[in-house]
Amino acid sequence: MASSNVLMITDDTFEDEVIQSDQPVLVDFWAEWCMPCKMLAPTIDELADEYAGRAKVGKVDTDENRDVAVKFGISAIPTVMVFANGELVKRMVGMQTKKDLKNVLDDALAG
Repeated sequence: MASSNVLMITDDTFEDEVIQSDQPVLVDFWAEWCMPCKMLAPTIDELADEYAGRAKVGKVDTDENRDVAVKFGISAIPTVMVFANGELVKRMVGMQTKKDLKNVLDDALAG
């Protein structure tokens, strides 16, 4: 089961939750049929719990939210992006280790 700390981000909420956020935001672009996405999900849940209150962790279902996926040129999933101060600071395509994702989030938090 997904962590209650994971935001479900949509085309309608992306601007408010990510671009306007006063905290760094890790966004996992995924789809229900994507097996690597399912494999990455527990890591995303863990990060959401570990960074609660310091950074946001969210997911965008690319099948349900095509506008955001097209805007950011998502051509392969999973794609994880980290935003800070409304700007994209890192894009990672494919499976990522928890350590690598933590490093990017920590860098974003450090400013």
